[in-house]
Amino acid sequence: MLRSRVEKGTVLTRADLLSAGMRPRQITAAVGNGSLQRLRRDRYLAEPLDGVGQAVRVGGRLACVSMLAPLGVFVLDSSRLHVHVERSMSRLRSPHDRLRGLDQNSRRELDLHWWPLRGDDATLGHVGLLDAVCQAIRCQPPRAAVATIDSILHLGLMTRAEIRDLFGCLPKQYRIILSLTDGIAESGPETFMRLILRQLGLRYRTQVTIPGVGRVDFLVEGWLIIECDSRAHHEGWEKQRQDRRRDLAAAALGYATLRPLAEHLMYDPAVVISAVRGIARTRRRAA
Repeated sequence: MLRSRVEKGTVLTRADLLSAGMRPRQITAAVGNGSLQRLRRDRYLAEPLDGVGQAVRVGGRLACVSMLAPLGVFVLDSSRLHVHVERSMSRLRSPHDRLRGLDQNSRRELDLHWWPLRGDDATLGHVGLLDAVCQAIRCQPPRAAVATIDSILHLGLMTRAEIRDLFGCLPKQYRIILSLTDGIAESGPETFMRLILRQLGLRYRTQVTIPGVGRVDFLVEGWLIIECDSRAHHEGWEKQRQDRRRDLAAAALGYATLRPLAEHLMYDPAVVISAVRGIARTRRRAA
């Protein structure tokens, strides 16, 4: 009954449970049968959300990229568990000890964040959105931070005005990231591609519809189509066939097509830079 009345990831105190109508014996029974997790003293979890239980077990809240990833926000790496803890915390507990229902595969290494919280919407289980974004900007490489902000804007989780205000809470050296965001990119890899094209000084348009081909991620210098392929959106033979048909249709119209993989854009951009430079150089020679 309690599960149906709380959102996933909501951490409750004993007083919350009693106010919801549970009796002390019912609380004990719920912990015993696993329908309620006792994370630490006076902290209970009815509807688990990935990472929240471990973060509270440590003595903190889910934070940074670990909070943003479940919202669908692009982050470069969410394999480690990011936890915000108060500066007054002198002794942290293990995130795994006696945490009921946690299997070995879900156990992650920790990154702790000690910076004071700026927002007023933190809960017992996680920091607020403003603080999670601030933490993700400081915690990730600059290009990944740009991609995270683009994702926040694209999803409509924050307005550009709110993002500008957010950067007022950060040291000045991070403000260059704000100038590189646009919120148009539909995926993290697209942001990485846009930054590469900007670095190379090439003219480009995004999300362009070409008659007979369809919408493409980038049209560069009026003749080069770049599609940012990822496993999530280009997996399966039928999707591969569709991509090949589009490439043939584009070639018939005089366009060249380049399809860098998401892994190259994010982790090996030099390969993509070399490819774009090479194809652009060849085009100039032919002209």
